[in-house]
Amino acid sequence: MDDTLSVLARADASKLKGFAETLIPDLGEIEVLQSQSGLVMLPMRDTAKGVAFHLGEVLMSEAHIRKGDVQGYGMRRGHDLEASMAMALIDLALATNVRSSDCKAFCDAQAEALQQADTDALRRVEATRVNMETF
Repeated sequence: MDDTLSVLARADASKLKGFAETLIPDLGEIEVLQSQSGLVMLPMRDTAKGVAFHLGEVLMSEAHIRKGDVQGYGMRRGHDLEASMAMALIDLALATNVRSSDCKAFCDAQAEALQQADTDALRRVEATRVNMETF
């Protein structure tokens, strides 16, 4: 799955942390390279002119870990260092083939839940659409 980090970045935080916790014994000793939160610029594109601009800043949490020469990475919106570390643990487990079938199944389930949530949100938005005639 090539969009794994995108799915994990939006996955339910409690499920993400719970699943990652089960990977720790199998991963063994890891090195934490970075665990921090901070502000990042939110880029947007002006659709009329096609010009990129920064809409503002967003609080993000980031984790970067390593086992041997393999690295795991996680970045999530908000100040939840545990969730970004959980994301990095799952990324590392996939990269090192530690319980990769369990990790893929978890990611697939989260992707399906996110798709359903997106579909539901779009349906709610569509229900508020008003068709007006122009003269």
